Amino acid sequence: MSSEPSIFFSDVNERQGSFLRRTFVLGGLTALGGLALTGRLAQLQVFQAQQYATLASNNQFNFRLVPPPRGRVLDRNGVVIAGNRPSFRVLVVRDETKDLDQTLDLLGRLLPDTVDRRRSIIREVNAAPRFSPVPVKSDLTWEEFAKVNLYANELPGVMADMNEARFYPFGGSFAHVIGYVAKPNDRDIKSIEEKGEKVPEILFNPGFRIGRQGVEKAFDKDLRGEAGGNRVEVDARGRVVAEDIGGSRPAVPGKDIMLTLDSDVQNRALEVYGEESGGCVVMDVRNGDILCMVSAPSFDPNLFVGGVPGKIYNALRDYERKPLLDKAIYGTFPPGSTFKMTTALALLDAGISPTERVSCSGGYRYGNRTFRCWRRGGHGSMDMHNAIKNSCDTYFYHMCNRAGVDRISKIAHELGFGQTYEIGIAGQSKGIVPSTQWKKDYAAATKWDDDGTWYPGETLSVSIGQGALAVNALQLAVMTSRIANGQKAIHPRLVKSVGGEERPSGAAFGDLPIPKEHLDIVRGGMAAVANDVTGTAYRASQLGLGDIQMAGKTGTAQSRDYGSGSRGPRDAVWTRRDHALFVAFAPHDAPRYAIALIIQHAPAGGAADAAPRAREIMKTVLLKDPDMRARIERPLPPEAVVDAPDEGEAGVGPGGEVTGQAAVEALQPAASAPATPTAAPTGPVPYNSAPPQ
Repeated sequence: MSSEPSIFFSDVNERQGSFLRRTFVLGGLTALGGLALTGRLAQLQVFQAQQYATLASNNQFNFRLVPPPRGRVLDRNGVVIAGNRPSFRVLVVRDETKDLDQTLDLLGRLLPDTVDRRRSIIREVNAAPRFSPVPVKSDLTWEEFAKVNLYANELPGVMADMNEARFYPFGGSFAHVIGYVAKPNDRDIKSIEEKGEKVPEILFNPGFRIGRQGVEKAFDKDLRGEAGGNRVEVDARGRVVAEDIGGSRPAVPGKDIMLTLDSDVQNRALEVYGEESGGCVVMDVRNGDILCMVSAPSFDPNLFVGGVPGKIYNALRDYERKPLLDKAIYGTFPPGSTFKMTTALALLDAGISPTERVSCSGGYRYGNRTFRCWRRGGHGSMDMHNAIKNSCDTYFYHMCNRAGVDRISKIAHELGFGQTYEIGIAGQSKGIVPSTQWKKDYAAATKWDDDGTWYPGETLSVSIGQGALAVNALQLAVMTSRIANGQKAIHPRLVKSVGGEERPSGAAFGDLPIPKEHLDIVRGGMAAVANDVTGTAYRASQLGLGDIQMAGKTGTAQSRDYGSGSRGPRDAVWTRRDHALFVAFAPHDAPRYAIALIIQHAPAGGAADAAPRAREIMKTVLLKDPDMRARIERPLPPEAVVDAPDEGEAGVGPGGEVTGQAAVEALQPAASAPATPTAAPTGPVPYNSAPPQ
């Protein structure tokens, strides 16, 4: 039989002492614990009370950023060309849904087009912060908005609200200039981080948009404004239970950007292009303001605001006429005969007399090759004035090497070629203006088999706007504006003001380093192109606006090599047609506006395709100018009123031009009297002389 162990004290006092020691230890520990607890409570409730009150408040209230209204983009007259509009949308909050897949299934029944975007929706919802609403579909119709609200009780975590969406009221008219907005992506975040800048928190907001291309991108920070926020009270699970109006902060709208463009001119330009491809720029020759800068065909930037469907984007990207490419400032083309004014100024700069004549028999033999003139039968005896008027290639073939390619290149740069301009948006092409040094550099950079020597035969192609020359419509407009202005090296201006702050005028630049008498000769030739009955653009250049007339120059540029000939048969295949160009300014007796228009792979040529379109655009520009309207509407002087001719007889056209047999007779000088200036002058016409009647 076992017995339990026992502790025996030999003395009663010894047992009592042990009990007292244990009591003292336990009592001490209890006292220390009480003191520690009292101290901690004092620390929390007295010394750190404010800190923990702030933390508690932060847990109770959340500050949710609100995207600011994006600044508007206006035309020169204050017409909104990029603004904001109300938009119904449906959102999903992942943490408030019981089953995201089931919720999207139910939404798919109400909004069938969300089914195609299911994967991207799930990806965006999973990437969003907790309790952050993610847009599933924007721009709901009223019926769709009402349907979602009707079934809201059966769709936990789904809500429908109204926000502001970017809107481009003119669709494709301004697409390339304005650009569009889209959601920020990983590349945008990474680029900001690489600059060492802090990424704005608003960029992570699912409803926020940033600028892509054009003005939207270049002035994105100005247009963004400052984000506001709503202070909301949340429960322990982070769900919103109330809003603290006093703690909310309103968003600050972005700055308005005013452009120099005119919406009426821009719309008309895109309209006259029809289905053709190309670029057009209209400038005010007095101050450089760009009234029109259009690229055709275009695209609707509204498609990109909410995310363009892949099928539509692929169709735009793969279409041979490249609607996504800005052909006004990025696409480059050979200038063709529109470059002949540059060559003529180089010849004058070299000391060549404008009255010196060249006989054109339809071509020019140089080395073992014949360079053909566009008129197979030739033009006969040509001086500089008539060579510009008739666009005689042979004249420029014969003369160009007396000036040399380097002199031609120098004048080209003075007129605005081979450079880009600070117009506020990126994407310009510098183009190519060949010279002896350019060819050496090109040969070295490309490890070309050629040693980089420039051959005189290459100058022949450059002189008529072919060869390695490549320009864009903006550069052609600058050239035309500088020739028309005659004094200032005008620079283009696209942005008129930002947030009400005016931008510098394009006239605030240096003088044009070309003698006025040289410009008078060239401008006289351009006036004859459009107003002489034998000019290459006479029929297509009559404005029908009283005594206001244009001065211009046509051009047809080869898009491929025809071998020994300068022109080949016009192929029905679009990509193998030549380009058509036209440059002009008006009124030719008091220049105010310049236009440059390019049609890529045109059906016919500069006179048939480009000039008529430029005329229609120029008429819109002139009719919008109050001074020009006053000039058009003023009554004709009594001596200008003539009896209407019988059918088939000579008469006066609507622009004051001589028509019928009288025009033919006017070309022949009288035998018994000295020749006087007629509709077909044989020499250079002073620029300020009266237009031919």
